[in-house]
Amino acid sequence: MLSTGHIELKDANAYVTQHHRHHKAVRGHRFSLACYENYRLCGVAIVGRPRSRRIDQHMTVEVLRLCTDGTRNACSKLYGACRRAARALGYGRLITYILDGETGKSLLASGFSYCYTNKGGSWNQPGRPRTDKAPVCPKHLYEIILNRREDVNCKMS
Repeated sequence: MLSTGHIELKDANAYVTQHHRHHKAVRGHRFSLACYENYRLCGVAIVGRPRSRRIDQHMTVEVLRLCTDGTRNACSKLYGACRRAARALGYGRLITYILDGETGKSLLASGFSYCYTNKGGSWNQPGRPRTDKAPVCPKHLYEIILNRREDVNCKMS
């Protein structure tokens, strides 16, 4: 049986570092959740400020990392817990991005809706040199509206 609960960021980051296939730990967060199967940690979700400057930083939160060991339904359980926690904290919108080759089935099962696909690309720019540490392929944005407001639905404002 799956259950969810709070987890400290340092413990969630340690799990991500050990298990995530293409991302590393995050620096900050709004909250982190853990998924347990019979008291065994089987996944984590880290929720924080949206990475895009164009998305409302006050009413929107983003699932920055979701990582499991493959336990059946753990992703859906964590997405659902993120939705409930974000709503309880008063946020209006919860978003996340998935890579071009991922299906999004857990997101759809958890009540998220597909918004759009961005073009992807590198963070490295001529005036702002960066080393890419994550995939630069197109990514699909999914959202769930938590507290209905006209100005949050699939908009970059």
